[in-house]
Amino acid sequence: MKNLIKKHAEKVRFGIVGMASTAIDFIILFTLVALGLPALASNFMSTSVAMVFSFFINKSFTFRNDSAGKKHFVYFIIITLIGLWIIQPIIIVGVEWLSSPILTRNCITETIVNTFDPWFRPDYLVIFFAKCWATAASLIWNYLMYRRFVFIKK
Repeated sequence: MKNLIKKHAEKVRFGIVGMASTAIDFIILFTLVALGLPALASNFMSTSVAMVFSFFINKSFTFRNDSAGKKHFVYFIIITLIGLWIIQPIIIVGVEWLSSPILTRNCITETIVNTFDPWFRPDYLVIFFAKCWATAASLIWNYLMYRRFVFIKK
């Protein structure tokens, strides 16, 4: 059991940092959407803030890699941008397109809207659902690419 925990400790730390980064991302995203900004523009801004936070915490806490310098930061940015600004928007748009009619026109959504009106709109549920799928995809992409190109084990 001890070996199992030790073997996966880095992944657990990555998950913790990922949850914190995701919380920052979601809070900023939904605040900006609630203020009237479009979902994709809000996603661009929220993921940018979360990305900078993620690099420094992953460097020091997750991968415990003090040798990651400017070159590795550039790799981190490129890998993260592919995940955040290519993979996530494709998934968000796709999931919104596929699930919008399902998630916005049902009795559960109507109950939520009526309970939390005016703070909750049906399209928030669609954005949340899409963002969750997009986050999962970019999480897998990021871990695999960070381990290979950014925080390389010596």
